Amino acid sequence: MNMSFSHDMDDEYEKLIRRMNPPRVVIDNDACKNATVIRVDSANKHGILLEVVQILTDLNLIINKAYISSDGNWFMDVFNVTDQDGNKIVDKGILDYITKSLGPESCFTSSMRSVGVKQSVEYTAIELIGSDRPGLLSEVTAVLRHLKCNVVNAEVWTHNTRAAAVMQVTDEETGTAITDPERLSRIKTLLCNVLKGSNRSSLAKTAVSHSVTHTERRLHQLMFADRDYERTGDDVLDNRQRPNVDVVNCYDKDYSVVTIRCKDRPKLLFDTVCALTDMDYVVFHANVDTEGSESYQEYYIRHIDGYPVKSDAERQRVTQCLQAAIERRVSEGLKLELCMTDRVGLLSDVTRIFRENSLTVTRAEVTTKEGKAINTFYVREASGYPVHAKTIDSIRQVIGQTILKVKGSPGDLKSVPQESPARFLFGGFFKSRSFVNFSLVRSYS
Repeated sequence: MNMSFSHDMDDEYEKLIRRMNPPRVVIDNDACKNATVIRVDSANKHGILLEVVQILTDLNLIINKAYISSDGNWFMDVFNVTDQDGNKIVDKGILDYITKSLGPESCFTSSMRSVGVKQSVEYTAIELIGSDRPGLLSEVTAVLRHLKCNVVNAEVWTHNTRAAAVMQVTDEETGTAITDPERLSRIKTLLCNVLKGSNRSSLAKTAVSHSVTHTERRLHQLMFADRDYERTGDDVLDNRQRPNVDVVNCYDKDYSVVTIRCKDRPKLLFDTVCALTDMDYVVFHANVDTEGSESYQEYYIRHIDGYPVKSDAERQRVTQCLQAAIERRVSEGLKLELCMTDRVGLLSDVTRIFRENSLTVTRAEVTTKEGKAINTFYVREASGYPVHAKTIDSIRQVIGQTILKVKGSPGDLKSVPQESPARFLFGGFFKSRSFVNFSLVRSYS
């Protein structure tokens, strides 16, 4: 059968089920003393839990409790949510958006097939995945600037010596998406060469397109496909520092029960559900609760083939993948926020300054709104030690005291072993070496 015809049939079937059983959303601000309760009832299908959690997470809502049941053909969820300040959701615009996005008028039932992909004429999407090393982000942004690409949005994650990025770029002259096939091919080739560096045998992948994807969802997929969950012999984290993940089989119900205990943080539920979905597990029941700073999650799952976890090797893989999904977003280092009028080459200049001051960036979020660049960086010393106050003062003098702000205190940072390979990440080169000395642009041209 033709694949597109099969997908069309699936879509028509989903529409029929939807018309017969339209989703229902109830938002209640009276049922709970300190949270807004959101109830979602809908026809069940694989991936629907992630879609619902993704919509709530994109609104920056904090999910404190959740009760999930999708055993059979019906999906029933209850979420207790607050805003970032711990208050109930009273904004009518947000409440209406939740109702529209999850209710009968929504169209989220078919989005998982393409992971929310749609075409964009505003920018070109670039995906990068490869081995991390000092100075990589600076190199990537310098090459993009050389190729007359302006980075308008980007998110960068690093984990277990791997690095992944999703960037949205425009043509420097037109301010629109880059469409020339030869130019796109050149961008892809040069960036792939940068990712490989001097080690031509290292694994690196680059993709360019005009598609719009959910950035964080895509970063999880990229790192999972890159197998960042696999442990290396020089892994610096011991089991006491990792999230506590336990996987056991419940033979009388034919489920595998996954329990997760770790420090609570925003978007934690989204990250764990992403991992289970990427591994093709179906969540039949789940309970999520938070007590103070700790989070407890319990999932009753089976693989999409209908079986629970069948071997110790599979159990270990589930454990490691969930731990990796939780760890990817954990940002070690000093948080720096930059806000200024955007200009071409800004990200390249900022990362070069970080590199020249021997700083490494563990995570980055780059956004452009109405001509303003709003960037967040988490930085550490390339040696692995806490950032020195004099280093930050020096950088702020160059960039601007009011432009670059420090969130947190350098003295609060704990030191890590100097030999730690996991702390290289994006960023710092040796201070005495200038970017020009590496002739990066010429070497990759």
